[in-house]
Amino acid sequence: MITASHNKVTDNGVKIADPSGGMLSQDWEPFSDQLANEPDPQSLVSLIEEFVKKERIPFNGKHPAEVLLGRDTRPSGESLLEAAKQGISAVVGAVAHDMGILTTPQLHWMVRARNKGLKATESDYFEQLLSSFRCLMNLIPDRGTSNETEDKLIVDGANGVGGEKLEVIKEKLNELDIEVRNSGKEGGVLNEGVGADFVQKEKVVPHGFGSNHAGIRCASLDGDADRLVYFLVPPNNCSKIDLVDGDKILSLFAVFIKEQLSILEEDTKGSNNYKARLGAVQTAYANGASTYYLRHLGLEVALAPTGVKFLHEKAAQYDIGIYFEANGHGTILFSERFLSWLEDKNQELSSTHEGSEQKKAALRLLAVSKLINQAVGDALSGLLLVETILRHMGWSIHQWNALYQDLPSRQLKVKVGDRTAVVTANAETVAVKPPGIQEAINVETAKYPNGRSFIRPSGTEDVVRVYAEASTQEAADKLANSVAELVDRFLGFRSS
Repeated sequence: MITASHNKVTDNGVKIADPSGGMLSQDWEPFSDQLANEPDPQSLVSLIEEFVKKERIPFNGKHPAEVLLGRDTRPSGESLLEAAKQGISAVVGAVAHDMGILTTPQLHWMVRARNKGLKATESDYFEQLLSSFRCLMNLIPDRGTSNETEDKLIVDGANGVGGEKLEVIKEKLNELDIEVRNSGKEGGVLNEGVGADFVQKEKVVPHGFGSNHAGIRCASLDGDADRLVYFLVPPNNCSKIDLVDGDKILSLFAVFIKEQLSILEEDTKGSNNYKARLGAVQTAYANGASTYYLRHLGLEVALAPTGVKFLHEKAAQYDIGIYFEANGHGTILFSERFLSWLEDKNQELSSTHEGSEQKKAALRLLAVSKLINQAVGDALSGLLLVETILRHMGWSIHQWNALYQDLPSRQLKVKVGDRTAVVTANAETVAVKPPGIQEAINVETAKYPNGRSFIRPSGTEDVVRVYAEASTQEAADKLANSVAELVDRFLGFRSS
């Protein structure tokens, strides 16, 4: 996939989907980095030959390979895609398929579907999303209708490919009143003052939103549509927003799925019962209030190191694993074993309990497994699932946002001489090196009610990132600053 995601339009890059449809296996990352940084063609060929030999890859054309290519709406995408096609055609037995302009999650979905022997065109993607969405809508309990303001959804498309694709979905849907802003057709610039990354980090309204949107449910996609956040424009301050981030999306999904599993478990007379293991996976950056809320629900909450690949891997250990980063990237994974049981259970209920609540719960869970993109985080499928669950629960965005109150937090970064001097454990929540720094952080953290702080080295630059949260913003700021000073004292240039 040729995209630079939420970066500015002048940037571009490549995201590689694994044959499973997920992100590139971590085993291949060092080779990919070397490949991208080789200085000349001969070095590149030598590296490939060396890797082929080391990995014993049959390189004789007897094992055909198909590579699906997609790009987003960046002007540089066309020439880069052409270069990729030429590179692929230089490999004996390899065929490149240009799938056109796509969201990143669409390409991941296509790879996953194709390798499962399923239909995998863009129209198949839309058909699966819309049919499972309608199934969930048809199973919503009758609670009367909400007012017009609640029915309307306004989406910021980041002037990217997601806005274009949402327009396609909108044309096929009568059940949702969606207005797409910043679709890319109005002449706006990709990710400039718009998009999920901008909204989540700056906590301000994207371009094209203002006081006339106060109280209306709003959402924002990122440039390649793999992130989703919701937001509210307050009536008294139209520049700032009430952010409904990835932690709140995870919580909404968890409440709904837990409810359906509980209904299924009520069928004690059935011969085919199964206690599904449901888990939520977060990083240390997840707001502490969300983790407390999920645990209070009775959910198993696991922590993974920062990065979607780690969250995805951890979530795959559950029958149903839900993961989200606060930035809005996440999805739900269903194990093959659980889906196989659910299909059997659905068949059993068809003959014994047709029309029962258990039957409806089974159908809802099956529909969710098809609506959500299990290959990777997908803003379009996530948005449709949020909308159905809000209607199912009879909740407004205000009620959803009130599930819990985020603890105030602060993030800082400290420039250091060598970021590798910081070594962390327990999903990056504990610093084991340099010696003594974690004990010093613990002393500072204990000074503040609901205090929590951790440090982790950046993956790309010589800085150490500091995260702190506490019961007030002033306390979170003070804790972050004191921990930053500790990092500076142990590792830095005496400046933070």
